Amino acid sequence: MGNYPARVPHRQGKGPRRQAPTSPARARWPQARHYAALDLGTNNCRLLIARPQGNGFTVVDAFSRIVRLGEGLTSSGRLSDAAIERTIAALRVCADKLKRRNVTLARSVATEACRRASNGPAFIRRVYRETGILLDIISAEEEARLAVLGCHALLEPGEGPAVVFDIGGGSTELVLIDAAEPVPRVLDWHSAPWGVVSLTEATREAGITDTARQYRHMRETVTKSFAPFAARLPDLPDGHRLLGTSGTVTTLTSVHLGLESYDRNQVDGLIVPSDDMRGVSSAIAQMTLAERCAVPCIGPERADLVVAGCAILETILDLWPAERLGVADRGIREGILRRLMNGRDH
Repeated sequence: MGNYPARVPHRQGKGPRRQAPTSPARARWPQARHYAALDLGTNNCRLLIARPQGNGFTVVDAFSRIVRLGEGLTSSGRLSDAAIERTIAALRVCADKLKRRNVTLARSVATEACRRASNGPAFIRRVYRETGILLDIISAEEEARLAVLGCHALLEPGEGPAVVFDIGGGSTELVLIDAAEPVPRVLDWHSAPWGVVSLTEATREAGITDTARQYRHMRETVTKSFAPFAARLPDLPDGHRLLGTSGTVTTLTSVHLGLESYDRNQVDGLIVPSDDMRGVSSAIAQMTLAERCAVPCIGPERADLVVAGCAILETILDLWPAERLGVADRGIREGILRRLMNGRDH
């Protein structure tokens, strides 16, 4: 289905590819076997099955479905019955794929929704009973580190530290890394309790009906939450290198490119001018729900949540100015696979 080499070419806009430096040390994978990584987030359920190839791996099967596990969690503190049923239905599909592909080693993780929900542990037990999938509720720090491990190869070459961010459904992870080594070193990290689902629901509960005021409220909420991390980051005269991995970033990039349908090959590894991403975010934030539904690559599934993603992205671009933004359609699952293939399950 696809290849994930350790290093890939970078692309700026629709221009020519630029080859990133290659590490002299090439990993020696064991005899080819099938490995799997499952990432159950607040909004999405994603599975990746791969086999080692060279210094990377080849994807042999994948699955992705919007399940909205965290829907209503902001107000109730619990995973709703409807959300649990949607999610278990998706996990049954994953379990079938794991069985049919004869997966040798797998790791399945759950993130913010299960961390926060009072019935998260009960949900984990039910998933295991009904699907055979044992979900590991990971910490926000491990979530951030896995995302970095899975996508850092797409970071634009340059000097000094860089910021990698992952806008999720229930939280946003921000990581400052030293990318001088083949495996980046985490210098600092921050997890904010605002993702596209949690921020949308909190804004809705605030009772703000005016579109412009809603967007300002989202931006102010996220800015306050990011402030401690922003205060700790070094001030770089030449700006920061930024790499974003999330459905928000890939969706907005698709809109920027004018794609009629999502195409991972055109999005993953793209380097986009930050001003262009701001323009897309601002335009989407001013649309009505019906207008957002009609935009290709947004559609009805993402139309109500994408505005929160725009607010989070614009806030990140405000706090860490950068001329360009790297885009990654990879992250936690790829980080898990690299750990598994290196003989580490955690």
